[in-house]
Amino acid sequence: MKLIYFAWVRERVGKSEEELDPPPEVSTVGELIVWLKGRGEGYAYAFEKAATVRAALDRVHVRHSAAIAGAKEIAFFPPMTGG
Repeated sequence: MKLIYFAWVRERVGKSEEELDPPPEVSTVGELIVWLKGRGEGYAYAFEKAATVRAALDRVHVRHSAAIAGAKEIAFFPPMTGG
């Protein structure tokens, strides 16, 4: 699946996107975040406050409890502000 990182998540991970194949036991966005944190210091730093990171599966905003099975694209980004 394709993972896309935006704003400070991208800066901390050190890349804007990548193709990854998480292990079968990773079935939700939250579990994916935990798995990513174990991939290195940049990921751990990007997701250190995981509750603040938002996610979208195939361009639809979802909660961390959402299942990732069948997703082609998962995007991670910080909370958005507007005015």
